[in-house]
Amino acid sequence: MSHDPATAGAPQGAGTTADTSHPQHATDAAARIAELETRLAALEDEAGKARDQALRAMAEAENTRRRIQRDAEEREKFALSGFARELTSVVDNLRRALETLPADARAADGKLDQFAQGVELTEREFMAILDRNGIKRIHPQGQPFDHNLHQAIAQAESAEHAPGLVTQVVQAGYTLHGRILRPALVVVAKAGSGSGTGGPGAAVDTTA
Repeated sequence: MSHDPATAGAPQGAGTTADTSHPQHATDAAARIAELETRLAALEDEAGKARDQALRAMAEAENTRRRIQRDAEEREKFALSGFARELTSVVDNLRRALETLPADARAADGKLDQFAQGVELTEREFMAILDRNGIKRIHPQGQPFDHNLHQAIAQAESAEHAPGLVTQVVQAGYTLHGRILRPALVVVAKAGSGSGTGGPGAAVDTTA
């Protein structure tokens, strides 16, 4: 077997072109991966924002629902405030009628006493109805004056009451579910002359 002297001793693989495409493929793949990672991060960020917006929308919707429910309950509670005010006037008239009947007159007249007892029973029934519907009477005799619940129609010196206390309830007041329906009309004690608490006849501040 003969050998070609031109090729004898030549290095193996001599005369062939080296493949340099693999590094480029790796660079392209890395760039693609980086691009995908960037897009994924952007999508995750958008998803997070959308989730936050959805949660806020749900919270706002719940707050709106609660507010509407609360407003409806308030309207239901106070829808009959005018009617309730009229009822309190009826109760006041019953009380006035009883106050015109002296105890000695009732004791001397059995029929008059029976009539008075009927009025008292009617008054108690009315008060029970008012109480069941959230209407409470305000009768602050001897209590400190409260401009939120009371309306002072006069001030007077009193030997029995300290300044600022209610000495007389001219007309009872009422609240409806804790809200003032009608203030109590009252007379408030003020400092007497020479009392050393603000000078002679010093008045008490009864303004709101």
